[in-house]
Amino acid sequence: MVALDARRHLGHTGPATSGQDNHPSGWIMKVAVIGATGYVGGRLVPELLSAGHHVRCLARTPDRLAGVEWRTDVEVMAADVLDRGSLDTALEGIEAVYYLVHAMGHAGDFEETDRLGAQNTREAAQAAGVSRIIYLGGLGEDDPENLSTHLASRHEVGAVLAAGDVSVTELRAAVIIGSGSASFEMLRHLDEVLPAMICPRWATTTRCQPIAIADVLFYLVAVLETPTTEGQILEIGGPDILTYRDMMDRYAAIAGLRKRLIVPVPLLTPRLSSHWVNLVTPLPYGLARPLVDSLINDVVVHADRDIRGFIEHAPYTLDEAIERALAMVGDMAIKTSWMDSAPSNTPASPMPQDPDWAGGTIYQDIQEVSSTAEPADLFAAVSGIGGERGWYVANSLWTMRGWIDKLIGGVGMRRGRRHPDNLRVGDALDFFRVEAHEAPELLRLRAEMIVPGDAWLEWRITPETDGSTSVRQLARFHPRGLTGRAYWWTLLPIHKVIWKQLALRLVAIAEKSD
Repeated sequence: MVALDARRHLGHTGPATSGQDNHPSGWIMKVAVIGATGYVGGRLVPELLSAGHHVRCLARTPDRLAGVEWRTDVEVMAADVLDRGSLDTALEGIEAVYYLVHAMGHAGDFEETDRLGAQNTREAAQAAGVSRIIYLGGLGEDDPENLSTHLASRHEVGAVLAAGDVSVTELRAAVIIGSGSASFEMLRHLDEVLPAMICPRWATTTRCQPIAIADVLFYLVAVLETPTTEGQILEIGGPDILTYRDMMDRYAAIAGLRKRLIVPVPLLTPRLSSHWVNLVTPLPYGLARPLVDSLINDVVVHADRDIRGFIEHAPYTLDEAIERALAMVGDMAIKTSWMDSAPSNTPASPMPQDPDWAGGTIYQDIQEVSSTAEPADLFAAVSGIGGERGWYVANSLWTMRGWIDKLIGGVGMRRGRRHPDNLRVGDALDFFRVEAHEAPELLRLRAEMIVPGDAWLEWRITPETDGSTSVRQLARFHPRGLTGRAYWWTLLPIHKVIWKQLALRLVAIAEKSD
């Protein structure tokens, strides 16, 4: 057993430097993180830097890492696990790879997508001479017939990665409790929104062993520094084993809420439960469904695979994990979120700057307003839209559109935003996602609500020679089929009014703060 408790709670204190003194085990490794823009990956990178390692981040869209505080301390390369050629280039010179990607919640067959991604990564790592792959999967029995589709896929990914010559360490975790995690946000919103609820009977009997995100990060770093963990499947969990109903009771008590009335019923299927979670929480149906499906399985650490047989560590209790997560939410210090994992677009997806002939019909509405405000003030006003502030004009209509989106399985408006003022590429913003953020000139949002086409909202801010500043607001829509065209023309009268008033309102806010 290796005792690493002296570094119980990791924290990035600055850029990595060369030299053996920075590394507890006596060496520094060059590691690649596949999934650095995701919830776990975005938090793991600074911990690896703090431990002294050199880090290369692999991302489909490198610009999504432009705003993170550790960007200058790492290499960033464009790579996609579904593109073997991109991995071959990105893994050159790498000693260890963290595999932290998952297609759950994205469109299409997530099982086949995950299978192909794992196979490409295994082959590319082997060709590049990588010595280690570290993979974070899910707890559960090994028999796939007794697992949900989601958990069976998680286990299959581990097996695919381990089918080559590169040594794989697979860590398996159940519910991860941390600010911004999908499981925590589902728990938080169910408790805070509903004083009473019905739930499936299995929610009162299925056992779970949740773990704090801080402990997940600790173990992910520690196994890299513990050679005896190579080739092992190790299970990680906190000290508490309890039911999902118990977890809701514990959250309510810690959050200062009255104990929730929970009535178990035998007829509430995972499918119906997923729709309920979709309506009440920010999680879209595509993500809620596999998560809820997994709740029917006991997810408890087995003694023969307990990581504590290799690494000495005292993980947080559930109460401590919830308290820490709530403190981060209250301080608006959420560094990464489940929302960071954006559904990928195909290479053929239209971009808002494409000419009309590049992908068929494109409809657009342009509003141009002149202002006496400084460009920085205008950009601040534009960047502060959404979330708790709302959309300034016709908020009830925006809210209604969000509920309609939720009812048909979309993301809705409940995601809000990571921070009330600051944005970066890749951030979720209600039912949009930040696609371009170039202060103080350009903000572009791509719509993620269910809509028959592709839609964007964009603002360009330009200083004029007469001392004024112009704001150009562009609403752009690429319709899909006749349904998309009918959607645009049906809503155009309402949109015309909203978009004009929105541009004027944003200018008024900027001029007031000037």
